[in-house]
Amino acid sequence: MRDGQDDRIAKWLADAARGDEFAWRALVSEFSPRVFGLLKAQCRDSDLAEELTQSVFVTVAEKLGEYREQGRFESWIFRVAVNRLRDEMRRRSRHAKPTPIEFLSELEGTPSDDGYRTADRDQIVALERAMEGLSRADREIIDLRHTAELSFKEIAALLDEPVGTLLARHHRALGRLRESIERQQKRGDK
Repeated sequence: MRDGQDDRIAKWLADAARGDEFAWRALVSEFSPRVFGLLKAQCRDSDLAEELTQSVFVTVAEKLGEYREQGRFESWIFRVAVNRLRDEMRRRSRHAKPTPIEFLSELEGTPSDDGYRTADRDQIVALERAMEGLSRADREIIDLRHTAELSFKEIAALLDEPVGTLLARHHRALGRLRESIERQQKRGDK
């Protein structure tokens, strides 16, 4: 299945580089939700995530003619996104201000189309607080794996780290999340 997806992406890239608007739209449609999701999860600001997502796709469009697909487009586009976010956060660090958790109020515990029930607002808030308590590196590995939906092999290529190291970091980060949520629940029960 993955090979078929890689072939499809390679065709879109080649066609888009030749000016095929359908292929470009297919690439944007395939990757923009995941790029946006990763950026939003990392910066917790929808407007900034949208702006950076657009910037990422401008970069992709500019580099498309010289890009040669070798099965690494997914890693490359997420590397562009992560680097763009890091650059922006460095630029803004001199003017840091707290970002409200407003987007959580939009998420309510309602049945979804696939029949699964989404988390209720308290669970979402607990998860968000637990995520805020993680180091930047821990948040990044969780967001790349669960929001961007990258495999550990793709994350390893993106971050230039061994897969085993990333598996261990991911496992520890999930453990820290679990502990933090359990502590929150204990405090809330008292």
